Amino acid sequence: MLRELYPDLCFEIVAMSTTGDKILDTALSKIGEKSLFTKELENALERNEVDLVVHSLKDLPTSLPPGFTIGAVCKRENPLDAVVFHPKNCGKTLSLLPEKSVIGTSSLRRAAQLKKKFPQLEFRDIRGNLNTRLKKLDEKEDFSAIILAAAGLKRMGWENRIGQLLSPEDCLYAVGQGALAVEVRAKDQEILNMVSALHDADTVLRCIAERAFMKRLEGGCSVPVAVNTTLKDGQLYLTGAVYSLDGSDSLKETMETSVNYPQQNEDGPNDDVQHVGITAKNVPGQAQEAAENLGVELASLLLSKGAKHILSVARQLNDAR
Repeated sequence: MLRELYPDLCFEIVAMSTTGDKILDTALSKIGEKSLFTKELENALERNEVDLVVHSLKDLPTSLPPGFTIGAVCKRENPLDAVVFHPKNCGKTLSLLPEKSVIGTSSLRRAAQLKKKFPQLEFRDIRGNLNTRLKKLDEKEDFSAIILAAAGLKRMGWENRIGQLLSPEDCLYAVGQGALAVEVRAKDQEILNMVSALHDADTVLRCIAERAFMKRLEGGCSVPVAVNTTLKDGQLYLTGAVYSLDGSDSLKETMETSVNYPQQNEDGPNDDVQHVGITAKNVPGQAQEAAENLGVELASLLLSKGAKHILSVARQLNDAR
């Protein structure tokens, strides 16, 4: 995308491996490290070895280390979760699988929602990158199906493996799911200006609301927190939920706010305001503020109804697993 925008610049891609890519035998929620897929990349950014790093937004903590910012959030791919079936179950859906079928997912969020919806199925951890997981599914008889983000499958060109898309009614998605984030040095004005052209305004506002919701709840990998956002006619709708690990206990609410504000020339000392780690000068500041407030207010509503208890029990149980 940058090459298209800036044909006379040279962009070199440096591939890197992270802790999250290396620790493949442990459920993510058990590793207990917030910056699992980001630390090594941020180190390279800090040492000026690279100028920008590309992440899945859902891997980025809601508070970034000082000196870094998300300089671009690209247009969101489909944020829904997808079911990939073992070849012998081709053409089925989750509800048509035999009782006691084993479904692979390491996501507490997916497991909590789907256990409640499909109590006849069993859910087991599966780790590894996409290729490894698909291999485990296809070559062994351990799993009847696995749950993955549709976006990842699509980006890898494996969309044809998607046997079922889970609607938000079946399974709310993760904060930031399906969006790519470009992280840069917060003080590097030149790079910040360059990547800001990649921002997709709708995605930015939706993801600010989702991240603010998560941050206020102090959610992370080790608790089941889920969202769904839509932006229609200048109104931003946010549905957020928290779950117990088995999905039996949950709180879910929806709120909306107007994000219909004009772009103002916001030059001056506060031209680098961050909203939950995102710097988006080309998206109206008032709209970003409204989106962030929406996330905070929805989280506060859930907290007032007992979300803290559900999440702390989930955290303790997960730690004890």
